[in-house]
Amino acid sequence: MRKLIVLSFITLDGVMQAPGGPEEDTSGGFKYGGWSFPLSDEVTGAEMMEQLGHDFELLLGRKTYNIFAAYWPTASVDNFVAEPFNRTRKYVATHSPLTLEWANSHRIEGDVVEGVRKLKAQDGPELQVHGSGNFIQTLLKNDLVDELWLKIFPLTLGPGKRLFEDGAIPAVFELTKSMISPKGVIFANYRRAGEVGTGSFA
Repeated sequence: MRKLIVLSFITLDGVMQAPGGPEEDTSGGFKYGGWSFPLSDEVTGAEMMEQLGHDFELLLGRKTYNIFAAYWPTASVDNFVAEPFNRTRKYVATHSPLTLEWANSHRIEGDVVEGVRKLKAQDGPELQVHGSGNFIQTLLKNDLVDELWLKIFPLTLGPGKRLFEDGAIPAVFELTKSMISPKGVIFANYRRAGEVGTGSFA
């Protein structure tokens, strides 16, 4: 059994849409694309390098796959994300027609939830989910997420796609690692840790 890890850039109000650039995802009239850039620095870069600095495979929704496949194959080799993303195996969750031109890409056939369960049951490195906001809702709703590696940026945006849009179930997570960058970005890694308990202070 291998872990499925969701890695997300989010704002204080939970928006995860288009952190990387103005044209990354303008759906819904979103106009703040690239919001993470002014708050990124060498510390955030080093932490992200660590998160990508070991074996993993990518599990992506169709829209994020198309964005990544159009960018990373021709990105500068100096970019620390390009080499591991281009080298590793990619799995795409989609019911729509899709041309798999990015090297080492594979489509999840049939039922997506069952397909993800089968991937998790295999031997191999962890499965990392980047972007893929709609797909993450399916993963959360079906309790398929083992860990959340969040980068929480000190700003609010109001409109935009959110990490916990509509698919979360009641669940407890344990904090396994945290750090704060000089610009106030909180890195917080959480591991699934059982069911929600209740009580009273009375």
